[in-house]
Amino acid sequence: MATVLLTTVGLAGCGQLARGENPLGKSDSGSSQQPTSGQTSAAPKSEPSKSTPPPDPFRLTANVADGAGSVKINKVLKVSATHGDLSKVSVTGTVVDHGKTTKVTVDGKLNSSHSGWTASELLEPNGEYTVKMTGDSDQGGSKTFTSQFSSQELSLDQQVYASFAGTMSGTVGVGTPVVLTFDLPVKDKATFEKHLHVSSSSGQKGSWHWYSDKEVHWRPATYWKPGTRVTASADLNSIPAGNGLYGQTDTSTSFTVGSSVVTKVDLKSDIAKVYVNGKVARTIPVSGGGTDTLSTTTRSGTSLITQKETNYRMTSQMIGLPKTGPQSYDLRVKYAMRITNSGEFLHSAPWNAAYFGRENASHGCVGMSNEDAGWLYKTALPGSPVVVTGTSRELEPQNGLTDWNADFATYAEGSAL
Repeated sequence: MATVLLTTVGLAGCGQLARGENPLGKSDSGSSQQPTSGQTSAAPKSEPSKSTPPPDPFRLTANVADGAGSVKINKVLKVSATHGDLSKVSVTGTVVDHGKTTKVTVDGKLNSSHSGWTASELLEPNGEYTVKMTGDSDQGGSKTFTSQFSSQELSLDQQVYASFAGTMSGTVGVGTPVVLTFDLPVKDKATFEKHLHVSSSSGQKGSWHWYSDKEVHWRPATYWKPGTRVTASADLNSIPAGNGLYGQTDTSTSFTVGSSVVTKVDLKSDIAKVYVNGKVARTIPVSGGGTDTLSTTTRSGTSLITQKETNYRMTSQMIGLPKTGPQSYDLRVKYAMRITNSGEFLHSAPWNAAYFGRENASHGCVGMSNEDAGWLYKTALPGSPVVVTGTSRELEPQNGLTDWNADFATYAEGSAL
């Protein structure tokens, strides 16, 4: 009997669960069960192995969302790479300009680490753009991503056209300013001025001066050095002008400065002295505007020669005088050089020869002999300064090119920066 009982206990301990036990070694009630004699504890279960996470995805993204519309044209387009390198970006599109569809591209530059690209020019209005981005993933392999967007719509009434048409070109006098005009008013002058540039071979410093919302000039602190090459640019395409307006296009101009020819007219002595490269080259007897009425008094101040003409017709109506009467005239002038918008010239006036060097007897111009006027016509350049003194009538700002009628400190106060 003893043998039978031992066998039964052995079977229960090795191959069967005792009543009330479960496979995890816990009772149904949750209390622990200690192994009895002849039993062995179950081996602990091993922890499940942790899987390696997938690599972060390689992405190339633009700072303008795919499918975006009405993107501001002054938006600087940028592309960035994550978990890889950027190798190439191309931005192409079509824009509607003056009713005509034109293909355009946007240039840009990769940074040194190839983690980003930045456009070097702004967008055009009324455009549909495609950005194609190519790069290499950190995990290997090259990928290309593409996105598309459209730029804001602008009419021509919302675009400011800039022109250097008011600036003389070719070879000019030492007083020539850079003159930039606009067809629509510019409210945000500071932003516009930041995109205006003047460079010269002489390296002369100067300043911009805003005469109005539609006109800004630049002049150096002193007259240009003869032989200087001057280049001016207005990089205003898509630049905000304020009031919802934007620059329409970029533009530039250049000119070369010729010899220094400065004419100094003293209407107290009725003598003009012409300085060429700093030395008196000719002394000219003249007659200026009479002082009997303010309307005919020659203006005192510094202006520039802006127009040169031969066989030029002059009439009293051109300066606001009557067509008939004692102040009326209709004359042909052999040599004429304009110095104001209001009609004052340096010109030949042989009919007034008796007054040269003696008395002011003209209707406002500075007259001289045909010989002296012919010499000055050939010697002076457009943009050559004319300094008139000796009268009580002052030259008004912008009655011609009057940039030198103020000292430089005062002139520089006209900058928006």
